Amino acid sequence: MAAPVVGATVCDEGCDDQEQIMTDLFGRLGIQSWCFRHFKSTQQVIDKLKECGLSHLEICGVHGDAAKNDLSDTIRQYRQAGVTLSSCGVYGIGKDEAASRRIFEFARQAGMGAISASLQIEWLPLAEKLAAEYGVRVALHNHGRHDELVNSHFVSRFLSGASANIGLCLDTAWMMDGGDDAVQAAKTFADRLYGVHLKDFIFDRAGKPYDVVLGDGNLDLEALVKHLVAIDYQGYLTLEYEGDVENPIPAIKQCIAKFRRALDKAM
Repeated sequence: MAAPVVGATVCDEGCDDQEQIMTDLFGRLGIQSWCFRHFKSTQQVIDKLKECGLSHLEICGVHGDAAKNDLSDTIRQYRQAGVTLSSCGVYGIGKDEAASRRIFEFARQAGMGAISASLQIEWLPLAEKLAAEYGVRVALHNHGRHDELVNSHFVSRFLSGASANIGLCLDTAWMMDGGDDAVQAAKTFADRLYGVHLKDFIFDRAGKPYDVVLGDGNLDLEALVKHLVAIDYQGYLTLEYEGDVENPIPAIKQCIAKFRRALDKAM
C-alpha cells in the first residue's frame, strides 16, 4: 500500500466541476466600457480591453447609443476583434417604445442574454412585452441611495410584480451605498441575478463614495466570488472602475488580479 503524499487532499469529482465553474467564470469576466469613456473610438476600446487581457465588454452609450443608432457595424467590429459583447447599458426602458425596441434589437443581434436597465414601475408592462418578444432579459441596475432601487427591499418589491424575464444587475458598490450588504443581496436574488457589476467603494465621514480597486474597499470580494462559484452563476460579469479616467488600465489590472486571487481562494 502506497504511503499518502504529504499535503495531498482527498477530492471527488465535484472538485473538477468546481474548477471548471471557476475557469468559466473568469473567462466571462468583462469590463464596462464606461471605464474607457476617455477613449471614444471602437478600436481604442478594443485596444484597451485587450491591454487588460480580457475579451468581454459591456458596452455603454458613450461607445454606441443603441437607443438612437443602428450599431450593426459596431457589433461586426467587435466580433472581428474577438470581443464578446456581454451586455449593454445602463439604458432607460420606457416612454419611447421605438427607442426601447432599438435597444432590444441591438442586444438580440449582439447575442446578449440581458440588458442593464433603469426602469420605472410604470414601464414594466413594456419591458415585459419587449423581453418576451426579443428573447432578451432585463437586468435592473441598482444605483444607490438616490435611486428608486435603493437597496434589496426596493428591489424585492419591484421584482415581486414581475416575471422571470425581469431580474437584477447587482452593482455591488451602489448596493453598499444604499446601506445593504452586497454579498447578502447576491444570495437573496440568486435566482434573478442576471448581471453583476463588480465595483468597490470607500466612504468618507459624510458618506460620500469613492471608487477604489476591487477588494480594497468595503466589498467582501472573497465571499462574493465564493457565492458566485457556489451557485454556478451564469449571468454577465462586469468589472467597473470609474477612477483614473485618462489612464484606468493600471487600476483595472489590479482589479482583475484581485478577482483572480479571490477565485483561487474559492476552491
